[in-house]
Amino acid sequence: MKKKQSRIILLSGMLAAVLMLSACNSGGGDKAASSGKPYIPVISKGFQHQFWQAVKSGAEKAAKEFDVEITFEGPETETQVDKQIEMLQTALDKKPSAIAFAALDSKAAVPLLEKAKSNHIPVIGFDSGVDSEIPVATAATNNKAAAALAADKMAELIGGSGEIALVVHDQTSRTGVDRRDGFKEQIESKYPNIKIVDIQYGGGDQLKSTDLAKAIMQAHPDLKGFFGANEGSAIGVANAVSEMKKSGKIVVIGYDSGKQQTDAIRNGTMAGAITQDPIGIGYQAVKAAVMAMKGEKVEKDIDTGFHWYDKSNIDSEEIKPLLYE
Repeated sequence: MKKKQSRIILLSGMLAAVLMLSACNSGGGDKAASSGKPYIPVISKGFQHQFWQAVKSGAEKAAKEFDVEITFEGPETETQVDKQIEMLQTALDKKPSAIAFAALDSKAAVPLLEKAKSNHIPVIGFDSGVDSEIPVATAATNNKAAAALAADKMAELIGGSGEIALVVHDQTSRTGVDRRDGFKEQIESKYPNIKIVDIQYGGGDQLKSTDLAKAIMQAHPDLKGFFGANEGSAIGVANAVSEMKKSGKIVVIGYDSGKQQTDAIRNGTMAGAITQDPIGIGYQAVKAAVMAMKGEKVEKDIDTGFHWYDKSNIDSEEIKPLLYE
């Protein structure tokens, strides 16, 4: 009898282990299926910036409002294109109702997006689009126009002449390309006395961007201005200028509005920056995904807006809601 009881206990334990393992491997799609709600995976470009946390909060707000299940995920760094592609493949394998995707590489994801299309899974781009007509809609800032505004501010702040440089997060994502080109084209077309002496790519990593900015300053001692094209790039440039004791001598203009950036603007290390509406980007991406999965018409380009901010308006009612801690 005792032997029989031991066997029953052993079998019960094995069954529990199998069920537990199954639950651990199930992922967001199966959880969504058990909840009975439509499942929408939201795949971002990363997690290391406060910007993405703000996008996540907007996505969660829309998920609650429209009663859908979402997962929000992204690679550890914005250089991990292969890992993001694996995440997209895994998400598609779960047969979601729709998918929201911010591409690290605007071309690499196209084959998987074609697979989504063939399986009638609507794709919504957010923050950074892809070189394809497959996304039903893209919720993003007009990055070229925003970077052109940053170029105008740079020209104004350095007096319309001199050497400047850019530290950009990458040259594969739509945001990296558009911000670089928007800034560069505006300078080259409107300000003939300003020369861009270098453009480097730091992968959005603060430390790498700091090293790149230091090297640029050493190579160009007369440099008058820096544009950092995303949160990590801008913080890296600001740190480099501060460490090289060039604060007040080199104009730093950034992009995005995390805590370290707003601190740099308040203390004068950074002259100002472009802020997006990350909460609005996340919210609009999920909202568009819900509309698309229902077969409703969705606007192809959802412009979520941008603003210039500096010490003079950082605490204004217009700007404060767009900053994130």
